Amino acid sequence: MDNNVFEEMAKRYDTEERMELAKVIVKEVKSELGDSKLKSLIDYGSGTGLVSLELSDLVDSILLVDSSKQMLEVAKAKISNKGITNSKVLYSDFTTQETPELKADIVLMSLVLLHIPDTDKILQQLFAILNNDGKLIIVDFDKNDKIHHPKVHNGFSHDELKRKLSEVGFKYIKMKTFHHGKRIFINQDASMFISSCIK
Repeated sequence: MDNNVFEEMAKRYDTEERMELAKVIVKEVKSELGDSKLKSLIDYGSGTGLVSLELSDLVDSILLVDSSKQMLEVAKAKISNKGITNSKVLYSDFTTQETPELKADIVLMSLVLLHIPDTDKILQQLFAILNNDGKLIIVDFDKNDKIHHPKVHNGFSHDELKRKLSEVGFKYIKMKTFHHGKRIFINQDASMFISSCIK
């Protein structure tokens, strides 16, 4: 998606609706993380850290990666204001440049995949970043035929995404729909799923 769109949105990104939705996502991701006190987490497409900064006490370290400098500025301010000591930010876009030499036990992608045209490529890059037995957690929208937008996928079918993940090399793929909301996906009612799989 157009970077400058997110640059412009950054300062007013944390709307009440987004914060409410983030709470729902955080709750679901927490149950997926289980005991991860010693694990490193990368939040790819972290935005302002609405989701991952709420997880900072559950993991050893968090790296927020985003392609919008402005979003990361907002995230940095939150990290500093909340006194979070185990979280850092990295300005990077894996879709347009070489993936930096990063490794993590967990990669989280929350409402990001729908913005990435080449889903196969990003899944391969995230697979490469994960340590062996590392976990990829994806939160996104279920496929929705009411959505027509030139810049985003209209959600994902579970079967199709499972197939893609499996082709990349992931195993133990789990996926479930966990939330239905009013006007949460480009002003349409929609449902969200969480997927987790192991490298």
